[in-house]
Amino acid sequence: MTDTSINSQASTGDAGFGDFFSLLKPRVMSLVVFTAFVGLLAAPVDVHPLIGFASILFIALGGGASGALNMWWDADIDRIMKRTRNRPIPAGKVTEGEALAFGSFLSVFSVVMLGLAANYVAAAILAFTIFFYVVVYTMWLKRWTPQNIVIGGAAGAFPPMIGWAVATGGISIESVLMFTLIFMWTPPHFWALALFMKSDYHEAKVPMLTVTHGRKATRTHILVYTLLLAPIALGAAFTSIGGPIYLAVALILNALFLKGAWDIWRRDETAAEADSYRTEKKVFGLSLVYLFGHFGAILMESTLAQFGMGGW
Repeated sequence: MTDTSINSQASTGDAGFGDFFSLLKPRVMSLVVFTAFVGLLAAPVDVHPLIGFASILFIALGGGASGALNMWWDADIDRIMKRTRNRPIPAGKVTEGEALAFGSFLSVFSVVMLGLAANYVAAAILAFTIFFYVVVYTMWLKRWTPQNIVIGGAAGAFPPMIGWAVATGGISIESVLMFTLIFMWTPPHFWALALFMKSDYHEAKVPMLTVTHGRKATRTHILVYTLLLAPIALGAAFTSIGGPIYLAVALILNALFLKGAWDIWRRDETAAEADSYRTEKKVFGLSLVYLFGHFGAILMESTLAQFGMGGW
């Protein structure tokens, strides 16, 4: 389909609810909601259920707004990449102008409403998160440096800090630790994806590490970041958000993730291409389990703590 036909189709006003919902990147939003929810419940301050529900809703909308603005700005490269060409804008279901207006409205709405529902510290962190993801990562880093996902990954690491701030009105070592866990997890997670999606980034001229430094260097970076991630993840077990259950989960998941990173590091392109990057795809899937597993363990520890059973 040509750009002309795309624009023509998208200007008919036929976009439905599902098309605009897709702009919010619902799979990414699920991670935002879950980690923010864990941050809220792990905080040492009780939150009224209605305030908690409203806060998580507005955090989700803020995350979705970031996704919509990201799709608006990246519409040109989304049309090129196989992984993204069926998104609402390149598919001709939503115009770029509609995506910009939708994302901008949700950004302002979510921040203002979170400030009113919870507090303005949480709202300020949400506003900074949207700014960081849209301006710092999407508009600047993504197309400029192979460190795009390293620095830009901070945007996806803020939700538990926002949830914690909803409950406490501030920032603490525990919320920073949850931020750091996601921040250090993001590069090996995305680089594993980039290893078997390199042609997409190459064709779109996105300077992902696989494009600028090659796959061998990317494999080494994955191993190094995974080695740095493990002590951070295990160290959280000995803070107020951790405990024996978290430690057991962290030991298992970090052992598996380290083995996966080691397996990726040992690979060469001949072997990788021969089995269609099966190891890389496996590690990418494991990385998702890794993050949800750690935050699920934090949630379990905080739940048990409510009954005087959690922690050490």
